Amino acid sequence: MNQKLIPSGLVLFRFLIAPFLLWDALDGKTSIWFIVGFIAAFLSDIFDGIIARRLGVSTAELRQADSWADVCLFSCIFVSAWLVHKDVLIAYQLPLLTVIIAQLVWWIVNLVKYGKPASYHTYSAKFWGITLAIAIISLFGFNYAGISLWLTCIAGVAYSIEEIAMTMILPVWTHDVLSIFHALKLREQLLIQKDEIAS
Repeated sequence: MNQKLIPSGLVLFRFLIAPFLLWDALDGKTSIWFIVGFIAAFLSDIFDGIIARRLGVSTAELRQADSWADVCLFSCIFVSAWLVHKDVLIAYQLPLLTVIIAQLVWWIVNLVKYGKPASYHTYSAKFWGITLAIAIISLFGFNYAGISLWLTCIAGVAYSIEEIAMTMILPVWTHDVLSIFHALKLREQLLIQKDEIAS
């Protein structure tokens, strides 16, 4: 097997496993395989980027596909949560709606400026991903929401705000920008390059 295909395979795995997680929740309950499948998908999300960078295949197209795989996975998990833990989602509707609104604003800002979603893969996005994993395992594995759900909602809003600010800062679409500080530095470099070309 061509090693350079491994990151693409890990991204494809998340696309494929997402509907199976939803299928497991259709009867209003989930089995142990839901947790196993999610953990496998979460690990694939961690390692696809690491492997892609080490193999030198971390292209814009792969990183965009990675982002869409995350959207597919977590959309299926959200619907699963509605089917299995509807009462929890209603009880925590305020923080959950705040995250959803923040993400909608993020989408709109990026679509208006770049015509497509951002693919920054920031540190805050990684932290949100970890808190999401903890909240999902807590909810589906232990029927617990509480602190873990609040933490992921706060992390999600913070991540959204940072990436909206980054989009406002960066003049062109760019992938793999780790934080707003990296975005400021990159903006300075891009402006210097623009001035050199103009002169």
